[in-house]
Amino acid sequence: MKSIWSRYSTTENYHGLKKDITADVAIIGGGITGISTGLLLAKLGMKVVVLESEKIGGAASSASTGNLYFTIDQILSSLLSKYDIETVKKVANSRIEALKKIKSWVKDHNLDCDYKEVPWFLYSDETKWLDKIDKEFQVGVKAGLPYLMADKSEIPFPHKSGIKLPHQNQINPMLYVQELARAAKENNCFIHEDSHVQSIHQNNDRFTLELENAKVETDYVVHATHTPKGIKMVQTVLGPYREYGIACTLHSKNIEDGIYWGYHEGGKKFSTRTYSKNGDDYLIVVGEPHKTGQASDNKQHIKNLERFAKKHFDIKTVEFRWGGQHYRPADLLPYIGPAKKDSKEFIATGYSTDGLVYGTLAGMIISDQIRGHKNKWADLYSSTRHHPFKSAPKFIEENVNVAKQYMNDYGNSSPDATNFIIEDVQSGEGQVVHLGGEKLAVYRRSDDKLEIVSAVCTHMKCIVHWNNAEKSWDCPCHGSRFKTDGSVIEGPALKPLKKSKIESEKKLR
Repeated sequence: MKSIWSRYSTTENYHGLKKDITADVAIIGGGITGISTGLLLAKLGMKVVVLESEKIGGAASSASTGNLYFTIDQILSSLLSKYDIETVKKVANSRIEALKKIKSWVKDHNLDCDYKEVPWFLYSDETKWLDKIDKEFQVGVKAGLPYLMADKSEIPFPHKSGIKLPHQNQINPMLYVQELARAAKENNCFIHEDSHVQSIHQNNDRFTLELENAKVETDYVVHATHTPKGIKMVQTVLGPYREYGIACTLHSKNIEDGIYWGYHEGGKKFSTRTYSKNGDDYLIVVGEPHKTGQASDNKQHIKNLERFAKKHFDIKTVEFRWGGQHYRPADLLPYIGPAKKDSKEFIATGYSTDGLVYGTLAGMIISDQIRGHKNKWADLYSSTRHHPFKSAPKFIEENVNVAKQYMNDYGNSSPDATNFIIEDVQSGEGQVVHLGGEKLAVYRRSDDKLEIVSAVCTHMKCIVHWNNAEKSWDCPCHGSRFKTDGSVIEGPALKPLKKSKIESEKKLR
């Protein structure tokens, strides 16, 4: 379950933080948002430290398709359900500005990240989706984007109609972030990997970030973690989703370079692109989103991608399979800026699957705000905005969903240990069981030993669910994810799942 980008990533040893330090700005997260923000602030002469719990670019950024485009993942026309055309124009123009920033960084810092220009396409093989494509064309043109009708031969899928947006871009996202980190380091941005922030405390105007072996005292904190760490009100207007990707080798490359978004199989959207490196050609397919922790069979989503790829292309082998997380905002726009009015704690979240562009834009907005400059996009994406009529339906839907998870999981939905047959847990599999009033997450390792931790998420006490594709415990409420030993992978949770007093198979019998 590694993305294709992991094969072509670079390695640089950013040592874990082992001693107490002070900083002007502490950034939690070493992905696109954290490194972009760190580079911009370091160039201003500020003392900036980036704290990444694992490896630079190895989390959300490494799960991306590497596509860069002016539109948004739910297409621009979706914004008209909540905003006027002038707002749509602002969204498009802000994204254009972010793409210009990426292009300038690639050139100015000589970033080796397979940056290239390609066209973007939107098409459908079903007649009932043609109105949606036509509406996107009309809205895009009104927003000032150079949409064109696609020639039939340009799209390598059976389709009824398609549109085209030329001069979009692609990169290797993991390489890009790692190369950008190198540039940030050269500008005296201090970067530390394997540095998990366990708690955040504020005392007057200063913050203390506690790690396992160190503390950071800082004036500003930036949550560049896809969703803010700890408990924040913004989490009530976000829906956590997982989506999957595969990369395949081909017997013959019968697809031109480009970004292909298509509506297939009753409206499912699949994103397809190619990637070539060191003489190897790959087809990448991404899709199959679902609420985090709420899939009955995660493996099936990946199988669906493989079936789609094999239906349309001459696949040799499926070389890579992976999953990625994103957070959908209730009113369709990200939340970027101070966590509260006049706060020195900043958040950047709700990117949907547009993290590369919005992460760059977040770096531009937040770095301006920290240095006291007005950014022209700050109000559009304000993290403290309140649009009750725009967000109400989705806000209600997401929070009803969370409440439903609480009710289901605190009922009798997991087997009682008295009726639990331990041998039923196969090697490499996990199961939630109920024992003595406690919910336990039980996993059997390949050496046949059990790992037993509390199944109660440390964020807001939901019960985690087993992800059989990625071998993780996923929270169905706010998207926190944990390794089988309980340590945090991602999400708002700061602390690992608690170790259970039941440590052996004998005590489960």
